[in-house]
Amino acid sequence: MASALGCCSLKATHRGGAPKWRSPRAAVIPNFHLPMRSYEVKNRTNVDDIKSLRLITAIKTPYLPDGRFDLEAYDALVNMQIEDGVEGVIVGGTTGEGQLMSWDEHIMLIGHTVNCFGGTIKVIGNTGSNSTREAIHATEQGFAVGMHAALHINPYYGKTSLDGLISHFDSVLPMGPTIIYNVPSRTGQDIPPGVIQNIARSPNLAGVKECVGNDRVKQYTSNGLVVWSGNDDQCHDSRWFHGATGVISVTSNLVPGLMRELMFGGNNPSLNSKLLPLINWLFQEPNPIGLNTALAQLGVVRPIFRLPYVPLPLAKRVEFVNIVKELGRENFVGKKDVQVLDDDDFILIGRY
Repeated sequence: MASALGCCSLKATHRGGAPKWRSPRAAVIPNFHLPMRSYEVKNRTNVDDIKSLRLITAIKTPYLPDGRFDLEAYDALVNMQIEDGVEGVIVGGTTGEGQLMSWDEHIMLIGHTVNCFGGTIKVIGNTGSNSTREAIHATEQGFAVGMHAALHINPYYGKTSLDGLISHFDSVLPMGPTIIYNVPSRTGQDIPPGVIQNIARSPNLAGVKECVGNDRVKQYTSNGLVVWSGNDDQCHDSRWFHGATGVISVTSNLVPGLMRELMFGGNNPSLNSKLLPLINWLFQEPNPIGLNTALAQLGVVRPIFRLPYVPLPLAKRVEFVNIVKELGRENFVGKKDVQVLDDDDFILIGRY
């Protein structure tokens, strides 16, 4: 096994002299996973079941005052999504603050979501990582607890080569249905079409969550690849003019019914225009700052933030109240009146 893993070796000279260093040969061992081979255990989802999803919510993770997950609020929010026609949820994505979770928390939340809602909605676990080893292990665990598909990002910060991207994705694709997530604004590296074309040979590639823009969306869909828009402000045109299957949405946390209408109801520039002020408000600061603030103002989650996220300032919270009134409180999740909230109402947690 050591030689197969490409360990450094010594090579004797042909005259029997002192051994010389020989550069190790890189090797990738196909399908060499940790003992929990989850794709053999519990995942029975057909990749076509994932490809057909039009509205997927990148679900928010609420917190208790001590920083632990507020599962009661989480379950209520997921139920609101289901009631308004959302077909899938991304668990522990950027919006769900997977980057602030331990892997134990992460896998627990995926399993909890499957156990509570897996019969009525597709559960897609964000098990990607900039470490291939961690991505493999987390994906095995995610499928073992029953997630229907995995979301995988390209390695960030410690960026790799294009060949490295292919090897990274090839290491996780055999485990089950997979969505590749391309968001260069966060990773610092675009996943170019050549890489996607290469890994598209895998039968487990469900499609791509694409944030580069509609030209890229059109390029993929013209070649038969399933694409979800990753940009709420572009998803209407992605769906109806550029061939996208649907959207993986942040905004649907707040207005799932309106986002469903946007994805299922045909070309509707009027509704799209009505939603744009809300969408623009949500993304004036890096996601999920706006969403966390909005859900707290709606009384759907407690006003608790895991640092480094902090709520939007008072003036922006006043703007949100006016946006809710303009769109109609009945279109938003929850039943409580929208509130501005005081700065002192928010709890910021650095250790949890």
